[in-house]
Amino acid sequence: MQEISSADIIQRIKVENPWWDGDHTILPAYRDMKRRAYFALLFPLIKNLAVRRAVVLMGPRRVGKTVMIHQSIQALLTEAVAPKAVCYFSVDHPIYNGLSLDKLLEYYGQATGVDHKSEQIYVFFDEIQYMRDWEQYLKALVDTYPNVRTLASGSAAAALRLKSEESGAGRFTDFLLPPLTFYEYLDLLGKTDLFEWSTDEGAFTTTDINEVNRQFIDYLNIGGYPEVVFSSEIQSDPGQFIKNDIIDKVLLRDLPSLYGISDIQELNSLFTTLAFNTANEVSLEELSKNSGVAKNTIKRYIEYLEAAFLIRSIHRVDRNAKRFRRANFFKVYLANPSMRAALFAPVNANDERIGALVETAIFSQWFHGPPAVLYYARWSGGEVDIVSLASDTQKPSWAVEVKWSDRYCEKPEELKSVITFCRSTGLRDILVTSKTKAVTCETEGVTIEFVPASSYCYTVGFNAIHNRSLSASVREKNR
Repeated sequence: MQEISSADIIQRIKVENPWWDGDHTILPAYRDMKRRAYFALLFPLIKNLAVRRAVVLMGPRRVGKTVMIHQSIQALLTEAVAPKAVCYFSVDHPIYNGLSLDKLLEYYGQATGVDHKSEQIYVFFDEIQYMRDWEQYLKALVDTYPNVRTLASGSAAAALRLKSEESGAGRFTDFLLPPLTFYEYLDLLGKTDLFEWSTDEGAFTTTDINEVNRQFIDYLNIGGYPEVVFSSEIQSDPGQFIKNDIIDKVLLRDLPSLYGISDIQELNSLFTTLAFNTANEVSLEELSKNSGVAKNTIKRYIEYLEAAFLIRSIHRVDRNAKRFRRANFFKVYLANPSMRAALFAPVNANDERIGALVETAIFSQWFHGPPAVLYYARWSGGEVDIVSLASDTQKPSWAVEVKWSDRYCEKPEELKSVITFCRSTGLRDILVTSKTKAVTCETEGVTIEFVPASSYCYTVGFNAIHNRSLSASVREKNR
C-alpha cells in the first residue's frame, strides 16, 4: 500500500497557494466576492505586527470566514507583501491529518524556500479545530516564532472559544464573525442607498419605507448568510442549506464531539423547541416537564447552544428593573432570524409569527456590537422587550419595545406596560418600533419615539460595526 509522501503534501500546499506563481492573485471565486463590513475590523489585526498574538477567527458555519481569509491574503498581496511570504492551509484536508503546525511550516519552507524563523511571513490555518491540541501548537508557535503572523479560523465556534480561553493566556486575540446584520445584508446587495443619515434624528431614515420593509422581510427569511444572499438556487430552498449545512452539523457533529453529548436527538429536540419559541419567555421547569429531560441537563444544553452561537438567552427584570435572585424564567433568541424560517416556514409581512421574528432580528443586531447588559422586563400584566442596565448603577439607561404595527403611533396611551415601566424606573423616554411610521409623542410625562423596526435594525447593525473602536470589536486576552 502506498503512503502519502512529503512531495504529495508539498504539492497540495502549492495547490492551496496559487499566488506563489502566475499572476500572484487569489482564486476568482473569492476575489470577486464583495467584502463583508467586518473585513475593515479584521484586516488591521492581521497587519498589526507590533502585537505578538495569533488572531483566532471564530464564528458559526457559512458566515464567510474562509472568504474573508482569502480576501485578507489578496489585500496583503495588493500592499506588496511578497507572495511567498503568505501561506494558507486548509487544515481539515485529510492529507494534513496528524501533522503539527511546526511540521506544516517545515513543508511550507520546503515548498517556497522561505525561512519562517528569520523572515516575516503571514500564515492562515483554516478550520484549525480539526487538528488535535491545536491551541497548544498555536501558543507554542506564537512564543517561538516572532516573525510568523498567524490567523487561525474555525467553524466550531464553541470549541475554539473554549480552547482559546483555556490556553490563550495572552497569546490569542479572538475575533467573532457572526451572521449578517441587516446593514450588511443591504450592503452586500448594494442597497444601502435606501437609507441616509439624519443628523437631526441621530439615526438612519428612508424615503421608501415600503421597499425597505420588503428587503427586511427577505432578511428575516434568508438574510443571515452571505452564500444565501447571492444564490437564487439556495433561496429557493433555504431550509436545505441552513438546516443541513449549518444547524445539523453543529448539533450532530461539533457539539457532541466537544462535550461528549450522547443523546443527540435530545439536544436536537430542545433546539427545535427553542427555535420555534424564539423571542418567547420559557422556563427550565416548563422545558423539563415537556421534554422529560432533567433541568440541569437542559441548562447545560442551552449553554452549549449559546457557545455554538446558535442562540442567546436573556434574563428578566421586574417593573422596577430589579433582577430576580433566581432566574426561573428567561427568553431565548436565535442568533439570526433566518434559522427559524429555514426550520419551519418563511414569513410574510402579515404573518402571525412576524412579531417574534422582528424582535429576534432586533436582538441579533445588538449581539454584534460591544457587550451590552440586556434584559427584558416582565411582571404581572406587563412587559418591555429590551432593557439595558447601566453597569455602574444597575438602573435602566434605555429601553425598547418592539412592535410591528403603526397602531400605537396613533394611540400611544395603549402602551400601558411601556408607560408603567418608565414611570416606575424614572425613564423619561423610550423607543418603540413601528411598521412604517416615525413620530414622537408624549404620554403621561413619557416621551415615546416611534421608529420603523427595519430602520432601527439597520441603524443598530451599522453602529455595531462602524461606531465602535477596534478594541471593542474583539476580546483581547490580557491574562
